[in-house]
Amino acid sequence: MDRRAEISDFLRTRRARVRPQDAGLRDDGRVRRVPGLRRDEVARLANMSVEYYTRLEQGRAANPSPEVLEALAEALRLDQAERDHLVDLAGRRRPRKRGPIAAQRVRPGLLLMLQNLDGVPAFLLGRRMDVLASNRLAKAVIADFDAMPAKQRNMARWSLLAPEAKELVVDWETMARDNVAALRYEAGRHPEDRQLADLVGELTLGCPEFSAWWNDHDVLRRTHGVKRYVNPLVGELEFAYEAFALPDDPDQSLCVYNVEPGSKSAEALRLLDSWTAPAAQRP
Repeated sequence: MDRRAEISDFLRTRRARVRPQDAGLRDDGRVRRVPGLRRDEVARLANMSVEYYTRLEQGRAANPSPEVLEALAEALRLDQAERDHLVDLAGRRRPRKRGPIAAQRVRPGLLLMLQNLDGVPAFLLGRRMDVLASNRLAKAVIADFDAMPAKQRNMARWSLLAPEAKELVVDWETMARDNVAALRYEAGRHPEDRQLADLVGELTLGCPEFSAWWNDHDVLRRTHGVKRYVNPLVGELEFAYEAFALPDDPDQSLCVYNVEPGSKSAEALRLLDSWTAPAAQRP
């Protein structure tokens, strides 16, 4: 990944999304030929010269300082994920690793915890949104990733390329765009990841919408939110999901899909749990 080109595209797309009035700027009477802020307005808001900001956005300025990145984040009204992404693109977060990236492993204790979380769907995501492990209800609600070839055990790949994803996910486009944004965030953190580059290439060829979404440069760090699925056995299920980064491996996240007690989703999930339980566990 070309860091300067990525910074250039990211700054340009973020600048286009800030309305002048949201940045506290008054209408100066000049005709705006492009959406969002002008370069000179970003420079003024960030307290830097127009020439220097122009070099940054054109990919001609190397190694912007932490102070410059913070000023740009404020001027462009970046959220926390976008701020982190800008720092990653600038190479300021940590030294870049060289050579192959080691395969991720799941600790036995985590596998045991997933098995014990048998009342709600839960799964473990790794780098590039690889599904490292999942419990029985996650397989019933989403997909049985364990039954797939190792290369295909990836949440983004499934959501964008699997035909059944559009049938199972309510508001498929929102979920798909979120997954593309999550991959963008991963690409900033791991620009040396060849497998991630290969995945992006596969999605570019296989999903007609992917290129446009990727070029939006949106980024997302998973924390919490709402997911809705349609199950062929029990109908629609609405979940409040929580994602927890593991303390000993920040590239792994435990994702848990909770349901509101007493809700239709809770009852539907209880039925799905009983219908899909192994014969020895059924009442």
